[in-house]
Amino acid sequence: MRIPFLDVRATNGEVRADLLAACERVVDSGWYLLGAELEAFETLFAEFCGCKHAIGVGNGLDALTLALRALGVGEGDEVVVPSHTFIATWLAVTQAGAIPVPADVDEATANLDPERLEAAITPRTRAIVPVDLYGQPADWDGITEVARRHDLPLLEDAAQAHGARWRGRSAGSLGAAAGFSFYPGKNLGALGDAGAVTTDDDALAAGIRKLRNYGSERKYFHDAQGVNSRLDEIQAALLSVKLARLDAQNERRRQIATRYLEGLRDTPMRLPLVAEGSVPVWHLFVIRHPDRDRLADELRRHGVETLIHYPVPPHRSGAYRGLTVDPDQVRVAERLADEVLSLPIGPHLSDDDADEVVAAVRDASSALG
Repeated sequence: MRIPFLDVRATNGEVRADLLAACERVVDSGWYLLGAELEAFETLFAEFCGCKHAIGVGNGLDALTLALRALGVGEGDEVVVPSHTFIATWLAVTQAGAIPVPADVDEATANLDPERLEAAITPRTRAIVPVDLYGQPADWDGITEVARRHDLPLLEDAAQAHGARWRGRSAGSLGAAAGFSFYPGKNLGALGDAGAVTTDDDALAAGIRKLRNYGSERKYFHDAQGVNSRLDEIQAALLSVKLARLDAQNERRRQIATRYLEGLRDTPMRLPLVAEGSVPVWHLFVIRHPDRDRLADELRRHGVETLIHYPVPPHRSGAYRGLTVDPDQVRVAERLADEVLSLPIGPHLSDDDADEVVAAVRDASSALG
């Protein structure tokens, strides 16, 4: 491809010497789990998110699952989730022993719709998991109002929103807790799987720290049926290096997104809408087109790599074939699955590359008629 979807090697290459030095420091320390590097990163990331606590875990799925468990969600409970999201949001609910109940999303932002959220709440609902999808915070004002009326905790799925803001508040600080993924392709990506939970709640933080370490606060004494999900020292050290550059890289993503929005505004594509009060970090730049697959083929012929986030909504996946879903709660998600297409975006995409993507999309759109 002339223009790849994301150049992770360029992002890591920019700080290669610092990453190697961090690895050497950990190797030489002789301490590889639950040590000084993890503590340092947790402190830095909590401060970055405007929270009291960050708890490093093995991956983003574990971050959400352990947070739900610490919130008291368990067998037979219901948790409301967006109908359009990566399946990890739903899997976390299932792994906590609960039942995911989809609420449909807003047509313009693809984020959880507060009005549709209300219809998904039942007497068995124990929590709500809004997703800051594609790097744009959900409507936290509207969602929080609904949650307060029903006395339900909000667990923020911020896996795609490192550094995003909603009305001046950072992603990661908008609910009772938040789950982050540091998958290598994220805005803040490790060199392997990694994740974290952020929260201001001291008791919740203590509970998650216990659950991530076999349910233990003291070696060989286990107070709960925990798991082994610890962010290791090398990944923590690497993330500390990359966190220092995240704000600048997010700003570069915004510049590219602005170039796309301006260059494609008079095309038949349905472009992303930035909600009032939202400062997205453009983890993904997602357009919509009724003939999405042909559009992707045309762009491939122009040398532009695209991806689809996401072609199969969770309720249609084999993982949830036995789940009964209200059709009214997934209608928008069904349309999105057939129309969304993600364009290349990343901090190392040049202005010329971005302009080439715009030209390719415009040419492809004309070819489709």
